[in-house]
Amino acid sequence: MAIIEGWLPASQENWETLMWWWRFYPIFGSMQWFSSWYGMGKTSVESKLNIPGRIAWLTMEVPGFITLLYIMSTLPEQHGITDLPWQNKVLASLFVMHYIYRAVFFPFLQPSMSPIHVSIWSSAIMFQVVNGTAIGCWLAAYGPTTQAQWAAQGFSVGQFAIGLVVFYVGLAGNYFSDEELREIRRGEMRRQEKLKKQGKTVDKHYEVPHAGLFKYMLFPHYFMEWVEWTGYWIAGGLAFTPARCFLLNEFFAMLPRAVSGGKWYKERFGEEKLKGKWVIIPGVY
Repeated sequence: MAIIEGWLPASQENWETLMWWWRFYPIFGSMQWFSSWYGMGKTSVESKLNIPGRIAWLTMEVPGFITLLYIMSTLPEQHGITDLPWQNKVLASLFVMHYIYRAVFFPFLQPSMSPIHVSIWSSAIMFQVVNGTAIGCWLAAYGPTTQAQWAAQGFSVGQFAIGLVVFYVGLAGNYFSDEELREIRRGEMRRQEKLKKQGKTVDKHYEVPHAGLFKYMLFPHYFMEWVEWTGYWIAGGLAFTPARCFLLNEFFAMLPRAVSGGKWYKERFGEEKLKGKWVIIPGVY
């Protein structure tokens, strides 16, 4: 049963139209170069339209993998597909695995989360639904749906395995970088609580992360997410167009934030404290 006839799940014609427009998302993401930067990457300003951070994050990130799961469970039947190849199932599982962490666990692992403005929340939902549709439809019906079709696009187990390794390296690096930032925040909360008990004034405190990949760059959590989705694209092969779009969309959406964040670090801590660290791409920037 279609939720939106012809669109959820999408017909092949509508999916191809969606994919044609989706390749222009980097233009939208690049508009961040011209927007104000909020210190430490905060996603909100003081506003009556703010949504509590955890609720906003959960509800704006979950639609991506829910959309993909819905499409995977409905679209094959519409096209007379009784069983999808194992490659399709594994790739769908990897996508869901990432978002189980990013959408469900992440907001509740965070010691605290800033509120998120409704405009950011709504645009994130749109991104997730479109991305889930793009990848889900390819995996469910519009990409290779037989082993013969996978072979025709040059599939090899070796390439798939390499893609999986790269994906898991990126996923692990992303998680442990997030955890380092969480530990800094936990330490800050303990410091503030101690000062409050002593009746002292509590001022907000920032510090430069140094553990793990933070020894080498300021935004390893961004970089490792790029690594993760590069592995995803490698596993699916060059013809996995939605995965390539997702990787490029993430790159163009996250790079302006990292560059602005790097400037914020330099202004706040000075060049000396950041010596030896790249901003986001080791050996490049």
